[in-house]
Amino acid sequence: MGAEEKSTPPIISLVSGGIAGGVEAAATYPFEFAKTRVQLISERGYRPPRNPYSIVINVYRNEGLKALYKGCGSLVLGSVAKDAVRFLSFDTIKNAFKDPETGTLTPGRNMLAGMAAGVFASICAVTPSERLKTALIDDARHDRRYTSALHAIRTIIRDDGMKGMYRGFAGTTLKQASATSFRMGSYNIIKDFEVTRNIPQNTAMNFLNGAASGTITTLLSQPFDTIKTRSQSAKATTTVEAVRGIWSDGGIRAFWRGTVMRLSRTVFSGGVLFTTVEAVSKVLTPLYERRVAVL
Repeated sequence: MGAEEKSTPPIISLVSGGIAGGVEAAATYPFEFAKTRVQLISERGYRPPRNPYSIVINVYRNEGLKALYKGCGSLVLGSVAKDAVRFLSFDTIKNAFKDPETGTLTPGRNMLAGMAAGVFASICAVTPSERLKTALIDDARHDRRYTSALHAIRTIIRDDGMKGMYRGFAGTTLKQASATSFRMGSYNIIKDFEVTRNIPQNTAMNFLNGAASGTITTLLSQPFDTIKTRSQSAKATTTVEAVRGIWSDGGIRAFWRGTVMRLSRTVFSGGVLFTTVEAVSKVLTPLYERRVAVL
């Protein structure tokens, strides 16, 4: 029987998840930018370029390096909050339902824990930050109304009320519920499989497990991401209108626009995210335990 995995204290889940989310978002943002640009194009018969990375190159050549990080600040801040909430809620659920002997969950419970964490994160942090990021990227293509992230927030709320920051909530929540279920669920299923067989959990293994979970997540949740992006553009639309628009642009294949670029990001980001979480947790947990022992 494998070694039992210790429960993660809530404060450690919160802090390590937030730090990992910020690091992951900043490191992989150009891929997110390019993916969002492709998903926002709504021309009938449009075909994404054979080389998806050409979008990054063209934006860099025509608009400069700064343009590739348009909306990055909002995504980083949103990712800090999102992943802090996701890891806190996921670990809380995992600690409550794991097997007391092995410290693991069944695959089904892993997926359900991830789904619940995704819904909670969408409500608390993801929808507003994604709405802001997408509006900034879309605005940069056309009107250039927004002078800063703060100005964009004020404009959105002035024009559409607070509900404007929650445009695309249904699509975002579907994406977050599915993506978090697949990402955190698959990562922990793989990790639990290894733990019960005494496979060492080192940095390389954490990165590989995270990359594998990123691949699974992207391929299965991409349609929700495309719907979410379209419904959160600068010209806000409803989730139903977004679905209709995507279908009219290219049929079923249009729902997987940006997959290569998102896959490029999520494979790398999955590795970065979970490696950072594990590393920060390993540093903070002994400090926390010593603090608790003193008290």
